[in-house]
Amino acid sequence: MPKRVLESELPALRAQATARGQTVALANGVFDLFHVGHLRYLRGAKALADLLVVAVNTDASTRALGKGPNRPVVPEAERAEILEALECVDHVVLFSSRDVVPVIRALRPDVQVKGTDYTPDTIPEAAEVRAYGGRVAVAGDPKDHSTTELLARLDAARAGDPKR
Repeated sequence: MPKRVLESELPALRAQATARGQTVALANGVFDLFHVGHLRYLRGAKALADLLVVAVNTDASTRALGKGPNRPVVPEAERAEILEALECVDHVVLFSSRDVVPVIRALRPDVQVKGTDYTPDTIPEAAEVRAYGGRVAVAGDPKDHSTTELLARLDAARAGDPKR
């Protein structure tokens, strides 16, 4: 199966993984202006299963999340391509819903992984995952990095702000 998959191909990906005795982790996010926090999150997610599937918000779903009028900065196809190049990522799927529940329903990952801005008790999709016997986990380093912060630093640098 290619690295980039369609949401409609996720049940087949799950079936293949099950047939091979592999576990599947699902991570998701916008991944706009990829930074070290993203990398650490994805490496941590990969450590929790044999296969890592990364669900990437489309441009439209990113705008629906209220990230700001000029977000995403990087178009969805390019964000997906960057993630595909990572050794720790096995598959990438773009999704257009406000949340990742449709992807979870199609893939049924063994573990749904969120970054450290969540706890296992605050993961929004936890009930969906636990309903079929999956588990949720948190991975990555402390939330010391963000695209929003990076954009603010870039704006300050352009404005000649010495605090950058």
